Amino acid sequence: MKAFMVERYGDQAGMRAADIPDPRVGADDVLVKIHAAGVNPLDLRIRNGDFKAFMPYRLPLVLGNDLAGTVVRVGPSVTRFAVGDEVYARPDKDRIGTFAELIAVHQDDLAPKPATLTMAEAASLPLVALTAWQALVERARVRPGQKVLIHAGAGGLGSIAVQLAKALGAHVATTVSTAKVDLAKDLGADVVVDYRSQDFEEVLDGYDVVLDSLGGENLAKSLRVLKPGGTAISVAGPPDPAFARELGANPILRLAMTALSFTARRNAKRHGVTYSFLFMKAGGDQLRELTTLIDTGKIRPVVDRVFPFEQTLQAMEYVEKGRAKAGKVVVAMT
Repeated sequence: MKAFMVERYGDQAGMRAADIPDPRVGADDVLVKIHAAGVNPLDLRIRNGDFKAFMPYRLPLVLGNDLAGTVVRVGPSVTRFAVGDEVYARPDKDRIGTFAELIAVHQDDLAPKPATLTMAEAASLPLVALTAWQALVERARVRPGQKVLIHAGAGGLGSIAVQLAKALGAHVATTVSTAKVDLAKDLGADVVVDYRSQDFEEVLDGYDVVLDSLGGENLAKSLRVLKPGGTAISVAGPPDPAFARELGANPILRLAMTALSFTARRNAKRHGVTYSFLFMKAGGDQLRELTTLIDTGKIRPVVDRVFPFEQTLQAMEYVEKGRAKAGKVVVAMT
């Protein structure tokens, strides 16, 4: 099969197209013919080697973390899917590789594709939708009437998180650039802060939850807009001790993560709030929950551009250079 491989960590020069053997299909695996795959900032970070300390992939590696496609074979223990089913997924972090014609995915990580979406639209969702769910539903337990701040509300994660928070009954604020204010309002945001002309810290206060995808000073300021007892969840901020334990990291790595997150955790404690780092997990059951929200119109994908599969490297460059105007970039088989 054709695939796009990372041969060495670093920039785009370390990637190439290749012909490789078809995946092996285990007893609980589903072999999926990929119709479309989402492109995520995570793909760039994996390619660059940012996570090699705690995600030691063996190179060469097929990249890609989102897919939508059709089942072409099932393992002998598979009970949830049959040949011909249309599915979507974010494969487990140890089994990524959606920039390819085929992938074998554990049946527990798959879900039926939303009936209302095209393959390209469905492929844009799994990673960001699962991240939003795990942050807002699983970890923050957002309840109706709570105030939730979603940063970068027109981006891949933000555009879905804004809609999910609204579906949960929250009062939602978000930060966007001037050109994306109308989109953020259309997605359901109650308060839209144009970060080019406003400082969100000066106009927002008393929030229960912040979902941060930017890190750095943005995270530090986010702690200050929370009310006492509030929670800041970051997918970009420093890994914390809880993540190290969850990962089963060795003592040296646990110590390093504790040190990296010390300032964020100390500042959170000073403000009477909590800081939490999130690295999302695959989850077919959670995707099924999200599918219901998608097919009932409460969440809709935002797709910026679809590239042909042959232009996967160009699609990654497009994302890396920040050319996407809103939402996700997708590569699709022709």
